[in-house]
Amino acid sequence: MAPRTRLTLAATTLDAPDAHQLAQFYQSLLGWQIEKEEPGWVELAPPDGGAGLSFQTEPLFSRPRWPATRSEHQMMVHLDIEVSDLPSAVEHALALGATLADFQPQAGVRVLCDPAGSPVLSFCALPLTA
Repeated sequence: MAPRTRLTLAATTLDAPDAHQLAQFYQSLLGWQIEKEEPGWVELAPPDGGAGLSFQTEPLFSRPRWPATRSEHQMMVHLDIEVSDLPSAVEHALALGATLADFQPQAGVRVLCDPAGSPVLSFCALPLTA
């Protein structure tokens, strides 16, 4: 029997009307470095390794709707980001161009839309382990 091929998640890719603008937002938000940049494509890498975020320009990009409705494009993915200080993290994201989603599902979670309008940021105030 042949050995199983190793599979590793390298990145999550987000479509955007402008990959470079959206990558700049996430670079500032997360403090990650640009790993690769070319026309219509940007890759960000976390400082401690692991899966990164990639951004690609999609000329037909359409903002998804969350919560979902039958008549509009639905959100297909979101990013859960653990934060040590929820109000401070939300303030930081808003200053960078995020917007607070109209619907907030829980007290310890804040859902924000990134500058492309995608409701992909879910800030979770989770207890940090020592």
